[in-house]
Amino acid sequence: MANAEKDAVIADMAEKFRTSSAAVITEYRGLTVAQLGELRSKLRGNATYSVVKNTLTERAAKEAGVEAAFEGQLVGPNAIAFVEGDPVEAAKGLRDFAKDNPLLVIKGGLLDGNPLTPEDIEKLAKLESREVLLGKLAGAMKAQLTQAAYLFNAPLAQTARVVDALRAKVEEQGPVATDAPAADTEEPAAADASTETTPEGGDEA
Repeated sequence: MANAEKDAVIADMAEKFRTSSAAVITEYRGLTVAQLGELRSKLRGNATYSVVKNTLTERAAKEAGVEAAFEGQLVGPNAIAFVEGDPVEAAKGLRDFAKDNPLLVIKGGLLDGNPLTPEDIEKLAKLESREVLLGKLAGAMKAQLTQAAYLFNAPLAQTARVVDALRAKVEEQGPVATDAPAADTEEPAAADASTETTPEGGDEA
């Protein structure tokens, strides 16, 4: 392989390490081409399965800053599942295929940049898929919304019943009289002055 071609492969793998949600390295020694094709079909939609050269993988992992996840694993014939879809579904696919084809050995990998052991991948495979979790979340949200709607609507319905009852009572008893005699607010008439004043110097003759 020419240097330019190697550099292109390394750059492509490094980009996959950076952009994939997870990557799982496996040893496929003894598996046939048909079996590898079956595994690729099982992972389709969630991951791409690529046979890799260890030296190029090591350089690509170093370039992507994830070499710690593959330390000591890049020996023997290896292939890597680069996960673009649901990591849980990809882990399930690898686990189930390995059960039927023991020659596939899951060696480790990384998830969101963090190293994974084979045991971690097994635990990941036992989790519920993204679709199942989203379904449960949607169900829980629907139940909460239904409960919230009940809590909001119940007081309004009760208020409406009270208003209707009051209206019926008013119609039955008739309007309440509100006219009251006006209070006598006029001031008493001022007393007529009856004392006449004598003009100054007005002694009678």
